[in-house]
Amino acid sequence: MAAKFILSSRYFTKPTMAAALATVLKADDTARVFVSMDSDEVLELRALEEGTDLDALNAVLMPQAVKHSEYLAADVRRELLSFVEAPKDCEGVLPATPFVQLRHVEVKPDRTADYRKWREETIFDVVRAHEPAEVFLAYHSVISGQPGVMFIAGFSSSPEEYTAAFTSDRYAEIVRQAGDTYITGGTEGLYTKIYQQSLAQAA
Repeated sequence: MAAKFILSSRYFTKPTMAAALATVLKADDTARVFVSMDSDEVLELRALEEGTDLDALNAVLMPQAVKHSEYLAADVRRELLSFVEAPKDCEGVLPATPFVQLRHVEVKPDRTADYRKWREETIFDVVRAHEPAEVFLAYHSVISGQPGVMFIAGFSSSPEEYTAAFTSDRYAEIVRQAGDTYITGGTEGLYTKIYQQSLAQAA
């Protein structure tokens, strides 16, 4: 079952340095490391236990930008995510698939309840019927510079096969409905990005 809380850390690296940084970040049962497929970026997803001590977490996180400064082009972007629901859950606390996709939208606060019902009948209906989408988790930001809904999807197929369901005419209409009614900033507020498991983690 997916973790109740996930800490997402995005490391924006100097050109060609993403793979090298991914090899030094530690992946284990509670953390997964991925490399962006289209930019110089490393993503770390870390499952947090309920009642995690913030002082202990701070002691680990604060030095990381300096510790890994030889690889980084910017400071680390982090957000704390809280589990909401899982149209397709994972066996462990995090997806164990070779690829993950982050899908983010910011929902208008006064439309949140309607949005939750609407996405069950539209987005989640597509996801449940799409076999390549092995994992699909819905989270909401607790602390973030980019607040809102974060979907974490996991898949093992090619990215082209996985994204086919999200480039169809039906899904284009779903995106249009979301942009017109629920998303802050309209369809421009939809953010998606695919990451591949780091080679060091796969070894």
